[in-house]
Amino acid sequence: MLNKLRLLTPGPTPLPERVRLALARDMIHHRKKTFMDMMGQVQERLRVLFGTQDTVLPLSCSGTGAMTAAVHSLFQPGQRVLVVDGGKFGQRWRQIAEERGLQVTTLAVPWGQAVDVAAIAEALKAEPAGVLIQYSETSTGVLHPVQEVAALTRESQALLVVDGISAVGLVPCPMDDWGIDCLLTGSQKGLMLPPGLALLALSPRAWKVAETNDSGCFYFNLPAEKAKLAKGQTLFTSAVNLIAGLNESLDMLLENGLDAVYAKQWALTMLNRAGLTAMGLTLLAPQHFAWGITSVLLPTGIDGTEVLRIALDKHGVCMAGGQDQLKGKIVRLGHMGWVDWADSLAGLHALNKSIIEAGGYCASRDYLESAMAAYHAALQGRPGQPLPNTHS
Repeated sequence: MLNKLRLLTPGPTPLPERVRLALARDMIHHRKKTFMDMMGQVQERLRVLFGTQDTVLPLSCSGTGAMTAAVHSLFQPGQRVLVVDGGKFGQRWRQIAEERGLQVTTLAVPWGQAVDVAAIAEALKAEPAGVLIQYSETSTGVLHPVQEVAALTRESQALLVVDGISAVGLVPCPMDDWGIDCLLTGSQKGLMLPPGLALLALSPRAWKVAETNDSGCFYFNLPAEKAKLAKGQTLFTSAVNLIAGLNESLDMLLENGLDAVYAKQWALTMLNRAGLTAMGLTLLAPQHFAWGITSVLLPTGIDGTEVLRIALDKHGVCMAGGQDQLKGKIVRLGHMGWVDWADSLAGLHALNKSIIEAGGYCASRDYLESAMAAYHAALQGRPGQPLPNTHS
């Protein structure tokens, strides 16, 4: 008999009991005082989470909806933008930009690697209107050097638009301090919520653009959303239960401070990477790696689909595979949000056994000990010290 099902995908992620109970509360009306008071509380904490003094808009849509809203609100057809394409979601930036009628310059990056900041600097000489980039590329587990890119774009005319869907609430990303012009995320990853809610914040210079642009989109009207939010409401019908859940999840994320959240995420990342390496497997992102997902190459000749099936059916662990050219070749282990060290150890054990049962070789001893040693070392290295370099 299986133990509890463990959801270790890069989204959706497990829901804490406190959030589930908040989601289950009786419905309230989205134009009345109770909801408006809750939105005020949410907005105050979202500013802390995003590291901004400006408004953070809640949008009733997926993260892709927020990406669409950003592109339509900040750029006009015919403008040129630079897209960093290092994975499935970099491709999505390009697709959305092309649908908007933008002239897209694509900076292609091998999957598993981060973009070269020098290449961004060179591309900025063409004076694009914007740079579209993932912070954490969910399809590969790569962390792009957004802080360094922002240092370039804030000295140029280009708006820096960052997909932080698998980064916000998982890795430091203070948008005001770094100079990010647009930061967006989704509810189903680091925020410990079901899918269906997106969050988007703009810098003052990005708001100047959005307030004069014709977005060409009835639903995604960011200036109108901002005006409604000043009254504690949303432009259209609110995702009331998701806002209630967000209110609770923000309490959980901030009750011990964001540094505690980042310390946990860093330690879980070290746990997973050490355990997988001890198995004799090769990490897809050897250097520039995300803090909420770890991608690992499977042994040659092993069917990744079968590995995932065995892990779920026989060991009760749900993980994710690769996309496009990585389909069947990698496994992506999520360690986002409401995941702890015991969940991650269960995931490593399930992957190890499933690879062996699928006919592949995988070291079967000491990998759990290596994982826990790395976890404790990461935690012990944290007190009183600065955050680890996010791009090392």
